[in-house]
Amino acid sequence: MQFFRALSLALSFTELISASPIAPRNTTDKRYAILDNDWSTAGFIPFLMALDAGIEVLAVTSSTANSWQKQCAYHALATLEIGNLSCIPVIEGATYPLINTYERFQAWESIHGVLPWQGVYAPYNATAEATGSDPTAGVDPNRIEASAFFEGYPYTTTVAGQTAATFMIEQVHKYPGKVSIYAAGALTSIALAVKTDEKFASLAKELVIMGGYVDVNMYQATGTVNQADINSDINLMIDPEASKITLTADFPSITIAGNVANQVISSQEFLDEIYEVKNPYTELMYKYYGTIFPFWDETAMALLIDPSLATNTSTVYLDVDVAYSSPSYGNIHVYQKALMPPNIRNVTYVNTIDGDKLKSMIKRSVQYPKSCATI
Repeated sequence: MQFFRALSLALSFTELISASPIAPRNTTDKRYAILDNDWSTAGFIPFLMALDAGIEVLAVTSSTANSWQKQCAYHALATLEIGNLSCIPVIEGATYPLINTYERFQAWESIHGVLPWQGVYAPYNATAEATGSDPTAGVDPNRIEASAFFEGYPYTTTVAGQTAATFMIEQVHKYPGKVSIYAAGALTSIALAVKTDEKFASLAKELVIMGGYVDVNMYQATGTVNQADINSDINLMIDPEASKITLTADFPSITIAGNVANQVISSQEFLDEIYEVKNPYTELMYKYYGTIFPFWDETAMALLIDPSLATNTSTVYLDVDVAYSSPSYGNIHVYQKALMPPNIRNVTYVNTIDGDKLKSMIKRSVQYPKSCATI
Protein backbone atom coordinates (compact mmCIF):
# COMPACT_ATOMS: atom_id res chain seq x y z
CA MET A 1 0.00 0.00 0.00
CA GLN A 2 2.85 2.37 0.90
CA PHE A 3 4.50 1.55 -2.44
CA PHE A 4 1.38 2.50 -4.43
CA ARG A 5 1.00 5.71 -2.43
CA ALA A 6 4.62 6.61 -3.14
CA LEU A 7 4.19 5.78 -6.81
CA SER A 8 1.06 7.92 -7.02
CA LEU A 9 2.80 10.88 -5.37
CA ALA A 10 5.78 10.49 -7.68
CA LEU A 11 3.56 10.53 -10.76
CA SER A 12 1.74 13.60 -9.46
CA PHE A 13 5.05 15.38 -8.86
CA THR A 14 6.25 14.51 -12.36
CA GLU A 15 3.05 16.01 -13.77
CA LEU A 16 3.48 19.14 -11.67
CA ILE A 17 7.04 20.22 -12.51
CA SER A 18 8.37 20.79 -15.99
CA ALA A 19 11.90 22.01 -16.73
CA SER A 20 11.01 22.63 -20.36
CA PRO A 21 9.46 25.96 -21.37
CA ILE A 22 5.92 26.47 -22.56
CA ALA A 23 5.36 25.34 -26.14
CA PRO A 24 6.42 27.94 -28.72
CA ARG A 25 3.78 29.85 -30.66
CA ASN A 26 2.90 29.72 -34.32
CA THR A 27 4.39 33.05 -35.38
CA THR A 28 2.59 33.12 -38.74
CA ASP A 29 -0.87 33.81 -37.26
CA LYS A 30 -2.10 37.35 -36.76
CA ARG A 31 -1.99 38.11 -33.05
CA TYR A 32 -4.30 40.41 -31.13
CA ALA A 33 -4.21 41.58 -27.53
CA ILE A 34 -6.06 43.75 -25.05
CA LEU A 35 -3.81 45.18 -22.37
CA ASP A 36 -5.41 45.87 -18.99
CA ASN A 37 -3.27 47.67 -16.43
CA ASP A 38 -2.99 50.41 -13.83
CA TRP A 39 -0.94 52.57 -16.20
CA SER A 40 1.52 55.15 -14.86
CA THR A 41 4.24 57.54 -15.99
CA ALA A 42 6.79 54.75 -16.46
CA GLY A 43 4.26 51.99 -17.10
CA PHE A 44 4.27 52.15 -20.90
CA ILE A 45 6.85 49.42 -21.58
CA PRO A 46 4.36 46.52 -21.93
CA PHE A 47 2.50 48.14 -24.83
CA LEU A 48 5.80 49.02 -26.54
CA MET A 49 6.90 45.39 -26.16
CA ALA A 50 3.64 44.09 -27.63
CA LEU A 51 3.89 46.42 -30.62
CA ASP A 52 7.56 45.56 -31.15
CA ALA A 53 6.56 41.89 -31.34
CA GLY A 54 4.03 42.61 -34.09
CA ILE A 55 0.96 42.14 -31.92
CA GLU A 56 -2.05 44.26 -32.83
CA VAL A 57 -3.05 46.01 -29.64
CA LEU A 58 -6.82 46.33 -29.95
CA ALA A 59 -6.96 48.66 -26.94
CA VAL A 60 -5.36 49.45 -23.65
CA THR A 61 -7.79 49.41 -20.76
CA SER A 62 -7.45 50.82 -17.28
CA SER A 63 -7.85 49.15 -13.91
CA THR A 64 -8.07 50.41 -10.36
CA ALA A 65 -5.05 49.07 -8.50
CA ASN A 66 -2.16 51.40 -7.69
CA SER A 67 -4.52 54.34 -8.29
CA TRP A 68 -8.08 54.87 -9.51
CA GLN A 69 -8.73 53.64 -13.03
CA LYS A 70 -9.47 57.08 -14.50
CA GLN A 71 -6.07 58.43 -13.46
CA CYS A 72 -4.49 55.28 -14.92
CA ALA A 73 -6.46 55.73 -18.16
CA TYR A 74 -5.13 59.28 -18.47
CA HIS A 75 -1.58 58.00 -17.98
CA ALA A 76 -2.23 55.56 -20.83
CA LEU A 77 -3.43 58.40 -23.04
CA ALA A 78 -0.43 60.54 -22.19
CA THR A 79 2.21 57.86 -22.70
CA LEU A 80 0.64 56.80 -26.00
CA GLU A 81 0.63 60.43 -27.17
CA ILE A 82 4.34 61.01 -26.66
CA GLY A 83 5.12 58.16 -29.04
CA ASN A 84 2.54 59.05 -31.69
CA LEU A 85 0.49 56.01 -30.71
CA SER A 86 -2.89 57.63 -30.14
CA CYS A 87 -4.33 55.40 -32.87
CA ILE A 88 -4.59 52.80 -30.09
CA PRO A 89 -7.83 53.39 -28.16
CA VAL A 90 -7.88 53.76 -24.40
CA ILE A 91 -10.97 52.35 -22.71
CA GLU A 92 -11.83 52.87 -19.07
CA GLY A 93 -12.28 49.87 -16.83
CA ALA A 94 -14.27 49.36 -13.67
CA THR A 95 -13.71 52.05 -11.07
CA TYR A 96 -14.69 50.00 -8.02
CA PRO A 97 -13.82 46.42 -7.04
CA LEU A 98 -16.73 43.98 -6.87
CA ILE A 99 -16.96 44.03 -3.07
CA ASN A 100 -13.84 45.52 -1.57
CA THR A 101 -13.72 49.15 -0.45
CA TYR A 102 -11.18 51.42 1.20
CA GLU A 103 -12.94 51.09 4.55
CA ARG A 104 -13.20 47.31 4.25
CA PHE A 105 -9.53 47.02 3.33
CA GLN A 106 -8.42 49.22 6.22
CA ALA A 107 -10.54 47.16 8.63
CA TRP A 108 -8.90 43.98 7.35
CA GLU A 109 -5.46 45.52 7.90
CA SER A 110 -6.35 46.47 11.47
CA ILE A 111 -6.73 42.75 12.22
CA HIS A 112 -4.16 41.12 9.96
CA GLY A 113 -1.41 43.74 9.70
CA VAL A 114 -0.52 46.56 7.36
CA LEU A 115 0.73 45.93 3.84
CA PRO A 116 3.90 47.78 2.82
CA TRP A 117 2.13 48.88 -0.38
CA GLN A 118 -1.60 49.54 -0.23
CA GLY A 119 -2.14 50.83 -3.75
CA VAL A 120 -5.37 52.73 -4.19
CA TYR A 121 -6.33 51.77 -0.63
CA ALA A 122 -3.61 53.94 0.89
CA PRO A 123 -5.13 56.76 2.94
CA TYR A 124 -5.89 59.98 1.08
CA ASN A 125 -2.91 62.33 1.20
CA ALA A 126 -3.55 65.79 -0.23
CA THR A 127 0.08 66.86 0.14
CA ALA A 128 1.39 63.80 -1.71
CA GLU A 129 -1.11 64.27 -4.53
CA ALA A 130 -0.24 67.94 -4.88
CA THR A 131 3.43 67.05 -5.26
CA GLY A 132 3.16 64.32 -7.87
CA SER A 133 1.57 61.20 -6.42
CA ASP A 134 -1.33 59.46 -8.13
CA PRO A 135 -4.65 59.62 -6.22
CA THR A 136 -5.57 57.09 -3.57
CA ALA A 137 -8.74 56.67 -1.48
CA GLY A 138 -10.63 59.95 -1.08
CA VAL A 139 -14.26 60.72 -1.82
CA ASP A 140 -13.94 61.20 -5.59
CA PRO A 141 -12.39 58.29 -7.51
CA ASN A 142 -12.77 60.22 -10.78
CA ARG A 143 -10.51 63.10 -9.80
CA ILE A 144 -7.44 63.60 -11.96
CA GLU A 145 -4.24 64.76 -10.31
CA ALA A 146 -2.36 66.69 -13.02
CA SER A 147 0.85 66.98 -10.97
CA ALA A 148 1.46 63.22 -11.38
CA PHE A 149 1.79 63.48 -15.17
CA PHE A 150 5.56 63.79 -15.52
CA GLU A 151 5.10 62.55 -19.08
CA GLY A 152 2.83 65.50 -19.86
CA TYR A 153 -0.91 65.88 -19.48
CA PRO A 154 -2.92 64.19 -22.27
CA TYR A 155 -4.86 66.02 -24.96
CA THR A 156 -6.71 62.96 -26.23
CA THR A 157 -9.64 61.29 -24.50
CA THR A 158 -10.81 57.81 -23.66
CA VAL A 159 -13.42 56.07 -25.81
CA ALA A 160 -16.87 57.35 -24.88
CA GLY A 161 -19.76 54.99 -24.22
CA GLN A 162 -17.58 51.90 -23.89
CA THR A 163 -16.26 49.91 -20.93
CA ALA A 164 -13.30 47.58 -20.75
CA ALA A 165 -15.50 44.55 -20.02
CA THR A 166 -17.88 45.11 -22.94
CA PHE A 167 -15.00 45.82 -25.30
CA MET A 168 -13.24 42.59 -24.31
CA ILE A 169 -16.43 40.64 -24.95
CA GLU A 170 -16.95 42.26 -28.36
CA GLN A 171 -13.40 41.56 -29.48
CA VAL A 172 -13.25 37.87 -28.52
CA HIS A 173 -16.44 37.36 -30.52
CA LYS A 174 -14.95 39.27 -33.44
CA TYR A 175 -11.67 37.32 -33.34
CA PRO A 176 -12.52 34.01 -31.65
CA GLY A 177 -9.51 32.17 -30.32
CA LYS A 178 -7.12 34.96 -31.29
CA VAL A 179 -7.28 37.65 -28.58
CA SER A 180 -4.79 37.47 -25.72
CA ILE A 181 -5.91 39.17 -22.51
CA TYR A 182 -3.03 40.72 -20.58
CA ALA A 183 -3.65 41.86 -17.01
CA ALA A 184 -1.11 43.57 -14.77
CA GLY A 185 -3.49 45.28 -12.34
CA ALA A 186 -6.64 44.24 -10.54
CA LEU A 187 -8.85 41.76 -12.41
CA THR A 188 -12.20 43.50 -11.96
CA SER A 189 -13.00 44.24 -15.62
CA ILE A 190 -12.05 40.73 -16.70
CA ALA A 191 -14.25 39.21 -14.01
CA LEU A 192 -17.13 41.40 -15.17
CA ALA A 193 -16.61 40.15 -18.72
CA VAL A 194 -16.58 36.54 -17.48
CA LYS A 195 -19.86 37.02 -15.60
CA THR A 196 -21.54 39.05 -18.36
CA ASP A 197 -20.85 36.61 -21.18
CA GLU A 198 -20.52 32.89 -20.45
CA LYS A 199 -18.56 32.42 -23.70
CA PHE A 200 -16.07 35.24 -23.12
CA ALA A 201 -13.27 33.28 -21.46
CA SER A 202 -13.49 30.29 -23.79
CA LEU A 203 -13.43 32.55 -26.87
CA ALA A 204 -10.24 34.32 -25.80
CA LYS A 205 -6.87 32.94 -26.83
CA GLU A 206 -5.37 33.08 -23.35
CA LEU A 207 -5.01 35.06 -20.16
CA VAL A 208 -1.59 36.18 -18.93
CA ILE A 209 -1.40 37.97 -15.57
CA MET A 210 1.18 39.63 -13.36
CA GLY A 211 0.45 38.54 -9.81
CA GLY A 212 -0.07 35.38 -7.80
CA TYR A 213 2.77 34.95 -5.33
CA VAL A 214 3.30 31.58 -3.62
CA ASP A 215 5.07 30.82 -0.32
CA VAL A 216 6.51 34.30 0.23
CA ASN A 217 5.48 34.87 3.85
CA MET A 218 9.00 34.26 5.17
CA TYR A 219 10.39 36.87 2.78
CA GLN A 220 7.77 39.29 4.07
CA ALA A 221 8.63 38.53 7.70
CA THR A 222 12.44 38.42 7.61
CA GLY A 223 13.44 40.72 4.76
CA THR A 224 13.47 44.48 4.42
CA VAL A 225 10.26 46.44 4.05
CA ASN A 226 11.04 46.71 0.34
CA GLN A 227 11.40 42.92 0.13
CA ALA A 228 8.04 42.58 1.84
CA ASP A 229 6.64 45.08 -0.65
CA ILE A 230 7.78 43.28 -3.77
CA ASN A 231 6.41 40.01 -2.40
CA SER A 232 2.92 41.28 -1.58
CA ASP A 233 0.10 40.48 -3.99
CA ILE A 234 -1.66 43.83 -4.22
CA ASN A 235 -2.95 43.23 -7.75
CA LEU A 236 -5.10 40.33 -6.55
CA MET A 237 -5.81 41.76 -3.10
CA ILE A 238 -7.42 44.93 -4.46
CA ASP A 239 -10.31 42.76 -5.68
CA PRO A 240 -10.05 39.19 -4.34
CA GLU A 241 -13.49 38.14 -5.57
CA ALA A 242 -12.69 39.29 -9.12
CA SER A 243 -9.39 37.44 -8.91
CA LYS A 244 -11.17 34.20 -8.02
CA ILE A 245 -13.75 34.60 -10.79
CA THR A 246 -11.09 35.34 -13.38
CA LEU A 247 -8.56 32.68 -12.41
CA THR A 248 -11.15 29.90 -12.31
CA ALA A 249 -12.76 30.85 -15.64
CA ASP A 250 -12.45 28.61 -18.70
CA PHE A 251 -9.77 30.46 -20.65
CA PRO A 252 -7.98 28.05 -22.98
CA SER A 253 -4.84 28.78 -20.98
CA ILE A 254 -3.81 30.93 -18.04
CA THR A 255 -0.20 31.92 -17.45
CA ILE A 256 0.82 33.26 -14.04
CA ALA A 257 3.82 35.57 -13.66
CA GLY A 258 3.96 35.62 -9.87
CA ASN A 259 7.22 35.01 -8.00
CA VAL A 260 9.10 35.00 -11.30
CA ALA A 261 8.18 38.64 -11.86
CA ASN A 262 10.68 39.47 -9.10
CA GLN A 263 13.57 37.73 -10.85
CA VAL A 264 14.92 40.66 -12.88
CA ILE A 265 15.28 43.98 -11.07
CA SER A 266 15.95 47.34 -12.65
CA SER A 267 19.45 48.72 -12.19
CA GLN A 268 21.19 52.01 -12.86
CA GLU A 269 23.54 50.25 -15.26
CA PHE A 270 20.59 49.04 -17.33
CA LEU A 271 18.88 52.43 -17.27
CA ASP A 272 22.11 54.06 -18.45
CA GLU A 273 22.27 51.53 -21.26
CA ILE A 274 18.67 52.26 -22.24
CA TYR A 275 19.35 56.00 -22.32
CA GLU A 276 22.21 55.62 -24.80
CA VAL A 277 19.45 56.08 -27.37
CA LYS A 278 17.51 59.29 -26.75
CA ASN A 279 13.74 59.46 -27.28
CA PRO A 280 10.76 60.39 -25.08
CA TYR A 281 10.36 56.81 -23.82
CA THR A 282 14.00 56.22 -22.92
CA GLU A 283 14.01 59.57 -21.11
CA LEU A 284 10.94 58.68 -19.06
CA MET A 285 12.31 55.26 -18.22
CA TYR A 286 15.69 56.71 -17.27
CA LYS A 287 14.18 59.37 -15.02
CA TYR A 288 11.22 57.60 -13.45
CA TYR A 289 11.54 53.80 -13.55
CA GLY A 290 13.88 53.62 -10.60
CA THR A 291 16.21 50.88 -9.39
CA ILE A 292 14.44 49.21 -6.47
CA PHE A 293 11.62 47.35 -8.20
CA PRO A 294 11.58 44.35 -10.53
CA PHE A 295 10.30 44.34 -14.10
CA TRP A 296 6.91 43.01 -12.98
CA ASP A 297 4.58 43.96 -15.81
CA GLU A 298 7.29 43.56 -18.42
CA THR A 299 7.88 39.95 -17.35
CA ALA A 300 4.22 39.09 -17.90
CA MET A 301 4.19 40.78 -21.30
CA ALA A 302 7.39 39.04 -22.36
CA LEU A 303 5.82 35.68 -21.52
CA LEU A 304 2.75 36.58 -23.58
CA ILE A 305 4.98 37.52 -26.51
CA ASP A 306 7.32 34.57 -26.29
CA PRO A 307 6.51 31.68 -23.94
CA SER A 308 9.95 30.19 -24.58
CA LEU A 309 11.25 32.93 -22.28
CA ALA A 310 10.19 30.57 -19.47
CA THR A 311 12.97 28.17 -18.48
CA ASN A 312 11.00 26.33 -15.80
CA THR A 313 7.25 26.02 -15.31
CA SER A 314 4.76 24.09 -13.20
CA THR A 315 1.25 22.99 -14.06
CA VAL A 316 -0.78 23.55 -10.90
CA TYR A 317 -4.40 23.98 -9.88
CA LEU A 318 -5.03 27.42 -8.45
CA ASP A 319 -7.56 28.98 -6.11
CA VAL A 320 -7.88 32.45 -4.58
CA ASP A 321 -8.65 32.90 -0.87
CA VAL A 322 -11.83 34.99 -0.64
CA ALA A 323 -12.42 34.51 3.09
CA TYR A 324 -12.41 38.06 4.46
CA SER A 325 -11.43 36.75 7.88
CA SER A 326 -8.31 35.10 6.48
CA PRO A 327 -4.82 36.64 6.70
CA SER A 328 -4.39 35.33 3.14
CA TYR A 329 -7.45 37.17 1.77
CA GLY A 330 -6.79 37.82 -1.91
CA ASN A 331 -3.78 35.51 -2.10
CA ILE A 332 -3.54 32.32 -4.11
CA HIS A 333 -3.11 28.71 -3.08
CA VAL A 334 -1.94 26.00 -5.47
CA TYR A 335 -2.65 22.27 -5.55
CA GLN A 336 -1.75 19.16 -7.44
CA LYS A 337 -4.62 17.53 -9.31
CA ALA A 338 -5.00 14.62 -6.90
CA LEU A 339 -5.56 16.94 -3.94
CA MET A 340 -7.35 19.94 -5.41
CA PRO A 341 -10.73 21.20 -4.18
CA PRO A 342 -13.67 21.39 -6.60
CA ASN A 343 -14.33 24.18 -9.09
CA ILE A 344 -10.78 25.29 -9.77
CA ARG A 345 -8.62 24.81 -12.84
CA ASN A 346 -5.07 24.29 -14.05
CA VAL A 347 -2.71 27.16 -14.79
CA THR A 348 0.85 27.44 -16.02
CA TYR A 349 2.91 28.85 -13.17
CA VAL A 350 6.21 30.22 -14.43
CA ASN A 351 9.11 29.61 -12.04
CA THR A 352 12.13 31.03 -13.90
CA ILE A 353 12.81 32.97 -17.07
CA ASP A 354 15.74 33.93 -19.29
CA GLY A 355 16.50 37.29 -17.68
CA ASP A 356 18.94 38.46 -20.34
CA LYS A 357 16.33 37.83 -23.02
CA LEU A 358 13.75 39.85 -21.07
CA LYS A 359 16.13 42.81 -20.81
CA SER A 360 16.89 42.57 -24.51
CA MET A 361 13.16 42.71 -25.32
CA ILE A 362 12.67 45.74 -23.06
CA LYS A 363 15.70 47.55 -24.46
CA ARG A 364 14.74 47.11 -28.11
CA SER A 365 11.11 48.12 -27.63
CA VAL A 366 11.95 51.29 -25.67
CA GLN A 367 14.93 52.43 -27.71
CA TYR A 368 13.22 51.87 -31.07
CA PRO A 369 9.49 52.17 -30.36
CA LYS A 370 6.81 51.62 -32.95
CA SER A 371 4.44 54.47 -33.83
CA CYS A 372 1.09 54.64 -35.59
CA ALA A 373 3.02 55.13 -38.83
CA THR A 374 4.93 51.88 -38.42
CA ILE A 375 2.51 49.43 -36.84
